[in-house]
This record gives sequence, structure tokens and C-alpha cells, in this order.
Amino acid sequence: MSQPNIIIFMTDDQGYGDLSCMGNTDFRTPHLDRLAASGARFTNWYSNSPVCSPSRAALLTGRYPGHAGVRAILAGHRTATGLPARVPSLATALKRQGYRTALFGKWHLGLAEGSRPTDHGFDETFGFMAGCVDYYSHIFYWGMNTGWPGMNPTHDLWRNNRETWEYNGRYLTELITEKTVDYIRGAAQQSQPFFAYVAYNAPYYPMHAPPKYMQRFADLSWDRQIMAAMISAVDDGVGEIVAELERRNIRDDTLIFFMSDNGPSRESRNWLDGRSDPYYGGSTGWLKGHKFSLFEGGIRVPALMSWPARIPPVQVIDAPLAAMDIFPTCLQAAGGAAADYALDGLDIMPVVADGRAAPERDLFWEMDAQTAMRRGPWKLVLNGQLVEGEPPADPLWLSNLADDTGEHANLSAAHPRVTAELAAAARAWREMLEQRWQADWGPHVSGMTGKDSSANRAER
Repeated sequence: MSQPNIIIFMTDDQGYGDLSCMGNTDFRTPHLDRLAASGARFTNWYSNSPVCSPSRAALLTGRYPGHAGVRAILAGHRTATGLPARVPSLATALKRQGYRTALFGKWHLGLAEGSRPTDHGFDETFGFMAGCVDYYSHIFYWGMNTGWPGMNPTHDLWRNNRETWEYNGRYLTELITEKTVDYIRGAAQQSQPFFAYVAYNAPYYPMHAPPKYMQRFADLSWDRQIMAAMISAVDDGVGEIVAELERRNIRDDTLIFFMSDNGPSRESRNWLDGRSDPYYGGSTGWLKGHKFSLFEGGIRVPALMSWPARIPPVQVIDAPLAAMDIFPTCLQAAGGAAADYALDGLDIMPVVADGRAAPERDLFWEMDAQTAMRRGPWKLVLNGQLVEGEPPADPLWLSNLADDTGEHANLSAAHPRVTAELAAAARAWREMLEQRWQADWGPHVSGMTGKDSSANRAER
């Protein structure tokens, strides 16, 4: 089989419950639903972090965030470094397989020279490099009071590593779609396969959407209406991009993957009206937790995969899988060898294309003082937080996700042997990570991406 074109969609702060194919009932995502029906829908798909920069690093490197050199949210000033140049990205790996590569949308893995998308294998780019921008002015406002130099309001829209102002007043979600469609139109005329990373910033704050999307959900409360509208704009964009593939007669030979970077934000700035109570617009369905938390709502996210030439349609896959699996999966599909890279993820194409069982393995997460792991149905969270900045409700929480997906009951006292085994494994993994972090990234930590550095706290 020839090399497939590859498109990876990533949304921002979209909850597990905020797609109609994932069970949402108060708004509709018909294009994403159609994408799910054409391939596989994942019910136990995980981000590798409950916040954006580390989750994006894991997706693009196939590693746990700490092994990629990014463990926390990166700063948004123009001197902020990020993903280390010596860590291979999926774009770099696919270029070696003869692919054209492009990024459209959010980067958030460093703004300084040496940390930009063009430094990590992307031939063509359009989008922004900080964590969030105004959808119409494309200005980065958040974090300007942190005391960091260059943290005044900063324009942050770039094309091929050059700042561009020509799109002032254009809704960014629609711009990302437009540029992706243009790219596909040109790439389809070339002999090379292409890789497009389409990183929508919706539904991340500021909560903006044109009236045509808002009017689709006029019956909803404002917080759900704006969430539905922003995701509906993404859904339309995915539909336009897939339609272009169909017009160019390359849809069957294109591998498409979709996921959110982490769970929904409860940050009060989402309200845009000065309110200080938590935001309620995003939905995790029945899952516990949200962005910043290692309970399921912070890390289990909607995910879909489609490749008509290879992946059978109408699949629901329940195996626990993660963002770091995308690098080896795409690389192997492109004819490369995952064994040539230091990866933590695994190739899941045998699972989605051939119906094989996913290999058994432990999955781990960390965020500040929190550590979590999953082994089979068992999920352990150490120092788990439900409210940022407050102490954990329980320092140790064990759940059986087969019986209690919402992590309502703490089974640690009822299953002391399982608790002890998982706690020992989680602590050993965290200690290994900390030691490797200091050995691999110690000098890097002091200036940029240490998990506790002010550079990383600056944009939370």
C-alpha cells in the first residue's frame, strides 16, 4: 500500500462529552460524527497531560511529556523556549519518509528562535505560537501581568515564520480551515504525500464565535451556547477539509486522527464578564475532574481515527490508548520504523485496522504534585486535585474504571494489595522521571520548561 496522506486534528480544552458521537445531546457535530462512523471511535483515549503544552509535546514526539522536555504550560512571550531541538518530532520523522509537512493553528511549544515549528520539521506554517490569542485581533493578552519581559499584549499570527497582520478581523477557526484547504488543494497536485497538523484553538478562551454559529444553539444557556458554537465552527471546518480530500479523490488514502489536548477548562476567565466562579460550559460527560486534574475528566478525551483504505468503519475501541501512540502509528503507516526512535508510545494500527487486542501496559501521568497510573481497569491517583490550588481531597484514590468510570468510589481501603502495587509502581515511575528530567533537561529547566518554573506558570 502506498504512503497515506496524514491529517491530525487537535482541539483545545474540549471535554470528553462535547461531541454528539461521544454522547452529547444538547448540540450536534455531524461532520465529526461522520468521521467517527468511517473508522474508529475511542472510548478510552487519553491525553498524556491535563494541560496543553505537555499534551502537544507527547502527541508530536511519541514520548511522555517529561521525556520530551516539556512538563508544564509554556510561557507566551517571544523569548520563551520550549520543545528541545534534539527531540525528534513527527514532522521531522515524516520528512525523512518523503513527506511535505505543514502546521495550521496553535503551536504552544516555544516562541524563541530554535523552538518554532519550522525548527521541528514543518515546511509550511500558519497560526500562532503562544497558548491563546483573541480570535479576531490575533493578539496574545493573557499573562501580561506576570512580570516577564515582553509580556505586554503581543500580536501572534505568523505565516511561514513571518509575522502577518493581513487577517485582522478574521475569525481564526475559519482561517485555520481555509489555509488547510488551500494547502490540500496544492499538495494534491504533487507526487509527495503530505502531513498536516491542524491544531484548532477552539474551544479555548477567549470564548468567541460569529453569530451564525451562535444562532444554531439559541435555546442553550450562554455558557453551553458559546461552547456549542465554537465546536460547531470546528466541526464545519473538519467537514470542509474532508470534503476537499473527497474532491481531490484522495480521501480513501488519507489517515485522519482527531483528539482534544485535555479536559475542559473551569477557569473563570472563560466567562468574559468579570465573574470569578468556575466556568461550566465544557462537559466531561459523566467523568470526574477537568483541565489540570489527573482524574479522568482531565485526561480522557474524545478521539477518532479514519483511513478508509485500511481501517474498517463503525468501530468502537475500548482499549486504553494515548496521544503518544500517534507518532509510531503514523510513522509505521508511512513506511518508517518506530524502532529508529526513542518512543514511549506504540503502533496501534494492528488494533484499529486488524482487530487485534491492544498490548497490556501501564499508563502514567504527572502534573505538579499529582501522579496517576492505569493498569487494566484499575486507576490510581496520588494527590489528585479537583480544584486547582487546593489540597487533594484524598492523597490516594483507587478506582475500578470497568465498574466506576466516574471514579466516584475510593476503593483503596477495600483493595489494599492492588493499592500497594499500583502506588509502588506510580511512585517508582515518578522517581525515574524526576531523575531522568534532571539528567536530560537540568540546564533547560532553569530558563524555560521546568515543571515548577515561573515561565511555565506564567500562562496558567
